Amino acid sequence: MPTLHIEHPISDLETWLAAFDRFADRRVAAGVTAERIWQPAGDRHQIVLDLDFGSADQASSFLHFLKTQVWTTPDNAPALAGAPRTTILDAVPHPAAR
Repeated sequence: MPTLHIEHPISDLETWLAAFDRFADRRVAAGVTAERIWQPAGDRHQIVLDLDFGSADQASSFLHFLKTQVWTTPDNAPALAGAPRTTILDAVPHPAAR
């Protein structure tokens, strides 16, 4: 299960969440199977997001969509306060991992 891991600064959590929610249908259509939203303890101006996909191709395609259609348009990403850092992660099979 590949995960698109995204970290970026935000100006306001409520504004960011509202923008994130507007793209819920796009995430489903892109193949997102699960999503987790985090904030570092003590830093309310940073967001960490993990989006799980069925394939690396789906994750890569959605990342391209974010880079070309969401993050480049202030109306689509009104709380984005800096450049996102992204990576596509693959799980490492290990008996001790739970």
